[in-house]
Amino acid sequence: MKTWFITGAGRGLGNVWTSAALGRGDRVAATARHLEDLEPLIDTYGDSILPLVLDVTDRPAVFAAVEQAAHHFGRLDIVVNNAGYGLFGMVEETTEEQARAQLETNLFGALWVTQAVLPIMRAQGDGRILQVSSIGGIAAFPSLGLYHASKWALEGLSESLAQEVAGLGIKVTIVEPGPYGTGWSGSSAVHTEPIPAYEPVRDARRAGAAGRAPDDPAATAQTILALADSTEPPLRLFLGSFPYAVAERVYRERLRTWEEGRALGS
Repeated sequence: MKTWFITGAGRGLGNVWTSAALGRGDRVAATARHLEDLEPLIDTYGDSILPLVLDVTDRPAVFAAVEQAAHHFGRLDIVVNNAGYGLFGMVEETTEEQARAQLETNLFGALWVTQAVLPIMRAQGDGRILQVSSIGGIAAFPSLGLYHASKWALEGLSESLAQEVAGLGIKVTIVEPGPYGTGWSGSSAVHTEPIPAYEPVRDARRAGAAGRAPDDPAATAQTILALADSTEPPLRLFLGSFPYAVAERVYRERLRTWEEGRALGS
């Protein structure tokens, strides 16, 4: 039996993974901004779930929640930094408030949770940290500039972290999902005020996404459980088939661009 700490457990992938962990007999400290989002899990799993109302942008509250979870369950084996949302809009359209809020949640929220759990895992001599990024953590698309900024930063932070804690029994995996049928681009999304000059870019983006059905979030459950159980987890893990073609195209283009500029940069 493992003990999990999962942020953003009230909906989307976080909810799927929380349910999967509880369903196999594990214990979960599940955080959400609204307690009612966790009530179906509380009703089903009782004492196996510790529901915690948490805004991950509140650093003192994060440390208090982690301490409460560790005290309640006695240890923390797997921490999943899943809380986050998408900010849709062009770079020029993004307000200061929107930009800061995106980074506060997607980047700093994960940082605060990571900092809070590391002393516990160091004392245990083991632990897993799953940092939920996105295919948008390695590739960029128009209208998601600040979202990409938050996820690219999370990936760099997590690569450094993995090297720093490798000798402490702590393993880090960057989880990079493709598009899934969650509320990420719907009810959970924030949108900028559109500038008409960018409508052709928006139209092209919509046309490119038309007809592409998102994957089923439930299909990720067994993968995440297997990842949590792996003795040698990978540093990176794509979820779904969509990210592979994107990654291959992006890295071919980057290598070609660097090679073309070799003489100029040398």
